[in-house]
Amino acid sequence: MNVVRIIPCLDVKGGRVVKGINFMDLRDVGDPAEAAEAYCREGADELVFLDITATVESRGTRLEWVKKVMQKVTIPIAVGGGIRNIEDVKALLDLGVNKVSVNTTAVRNPELVREISKKFGKENLVVAIDGQKNCRETSLSRLEVVVKSGSESTGIDVVDWAKRVEEMGAGEILLTSKDADGTKEGYDLEMTKAVAEAVSIPVIASGGAGKLEHFYEAVTIGKAAAVLAASVFHFGEISIPRAKKYLKEQGISVNI
Repeated sequence: MNVVRIIPCLDVKGGRVVKGINFMDLRDVGDPAEAAEAYCREGADELVFLDITATVESRGTRLEWVKKVMQKVTIPIAVGGGIRNIEDVKALLDLGVNKVSVNTTAVRNPELVREISKKFGKENLVVAIDGQKNCRETSLSRLEVVVKSGSESTGIDVVDWAKRVEEMGAGEILLTSKDADGTKEGYDLEMTKAVAEAVSIPVIASGGAGKLEHFYEAVTIGKAAAVLAASVFHFGEISIPRAKKYLKEQGISVNI
């Protein structure tokens, strides 16, 4: 069995870590650099840093925010939000970022996925996919990709899009359920499993972690290669060491 990674997520707005429910009602959590440093001490395997309003505000990633975090991290970090072109990718990698994450831009300009992968290597490229269950009778897709921080529907099927970005050179997929985000009621196991079984690259489950069992379900039922969470880690409800200890006790391979 592959080693399952535990990944805290820093959603950053206005230079502060924030967290909401279903991508809405954001609460201030703290300073990104301080949070990053704490998660490194706790034994997180990786970090994800998302500049969550960059695309909505039609701007690039705030490099000054990333720089402050990079001064504190001792583990691999992926950065997303506001990446629009090859130059944006290079600027982040030059700062020492290990991976870049593209989401809305990938949907708008799919060829950018291929370009990034070819120039910088698939190991440096995460494609983030935000999905929601779609109840609109006119929709062809029940699991639909949403963009611009979940504010815009696309009509694109989540599984079809996952297979396409893999073909274009994505190294892994960060799959977030808008419906489950911040609810602490568990990951969207149906969507996670559907994507994980459709692609051969790693899938990171995101959105909905609320208790230890949810991490286990994401791996065993959802077939995720890694589990990402924010609320339960930010608010001290579950610690990284506790999550790893629990998974190990359930027979899941983790880095202790």
